[in-house]
Amino acid sequence: MRSTTLLSVLLILPGIALAGPGLFTTGPVIEDYGPVADVQSALPVPADAVLRHTFDVAKRAEDGTLNRTLVSAARFINMHARAGVHADRIKVAVVVHGTAVHDVAGEAPASAGLVAALVDQGVQILVCGQSAAYYDVKSDDLLPGVEMALSAMTAHALLQQQGYTLNPF
Repeated sequence: MRSTTLLSVLLILPGIALAGPGLFTTGPVIEDYGPVADVQSALPVPADAVLRHTFDVAKRAEDGTLNRTLVSAARFINMHARAGVHADRIKVAVVVHGTAVHDVAGEAPASAGLVAALVDQGVQILVCGQSAAYYDVKSDDLLPGVEMALSAMTAHALLQQQGYTLNPF
């Protein structure tokens, strides 16, 4: 009896484990990046909301992988568009510093396609000039649409003055 119950549980677990990730899809704004799940929320997002949000990224992605914070920026846009907020009302900025500058600079970093999709959507991607100088990254090295700021601290201060909130993680 006990082994039958255990076997039943083990047969059910793979279906349960695969149900979560299978709920995530990309779009409707950034089609190839930023997978999200549709969720019925107790805290509805008003359709007339204007969301100004900043993401801070300091850690470089592992070789050949997308930068997780850049993916989160795409998720933020897709998630709120699915919740009924028009894409024009979703303003996102990404402040890049530390080793993450390598994810938005150079010949062809793994995140280049994602960066292009974000820039096409109007996401402002600002690189800390101090980190860039430390890692010998010049403005000409940045991917198209990525801009150099004096520093990450300066970028955050100016974005906050414009009403942007900062992502807590």
